[in-house]
Amino acid sequence: MYRLHAIPDFASTIPHLALVQIGVPFDLVAEDIDAGSLDTQAYRAINPLGLIPAMQTPDGPMFETAAILLYLDERHPGVLGPVPGAVGRAAFLSWLMFITNTIHPLTMLLVHPERAAGEDAQAAASREVSAQLADRLGHLDRALAADPSLGHPAIGFYLAVLLRWMLKFAAVPADAIDPTPFPAIRALVARTQAMPAAVHVAQAEALGPTPFSAPKG
Repeated sequence: MYRLHAIPDFASTIPHLALVQIGVPFDLVAEDIDAGSLDTQAYRAINPLGLIPAMQTPDGPMFETAAILLYLDERHPGVLGPVPGAVGRAAFLSWLMFITNTIHPLTMLLVHPERAAGEDAQAAASREVSAQLADRLGHLDRALAADPSLGHPAIGFYLAVLLRWMLKFAAVPADAIDPTPFPAIRALVARTQAMPAAVHVAQAEALGPTPFSAPKG
């Protein structure tokens, strides 16, 4: 049995999507950041950094979104990505790591530009981060256009959540990412949004009817 420690609309949404897609039983443990639940000794024993997500597994506790995704992919082969040894596995891993190591950190800086530049320079930092994101998304869009089979659920789930944040939570609204120049990404996110797992999680986390393609609020 898995126990996913989660907060709605945090990075835990990504493994939440994956677990529903896999179809295994799991417990969803709601954490309350404002109440300090991430700072408790019990939670720090699961994730010593006090961040979301964390997941308890038959092999022990783990944290980091990419690690959780890869763990689930290995334990439930063929659901989230190509099975090890299959054609396309190398490309899947490469682009998934590109999303986790490049797109995700840049998205967080778009949401929190002060983390990179301080309060006084966050406007300039936001513009630069937005430009970098557009460039990196262009690389991914071209890869998806060249090989649509690359859009496995793990990639679709991760990218959909990040696109939601780029559109909805940019600290400087003028720097929010315009997805128009990225038709392959938009197509993948639209397909992902329509998946039963995504519909279920969107309802469970109150993300709205079009949470990834056109987030509201």
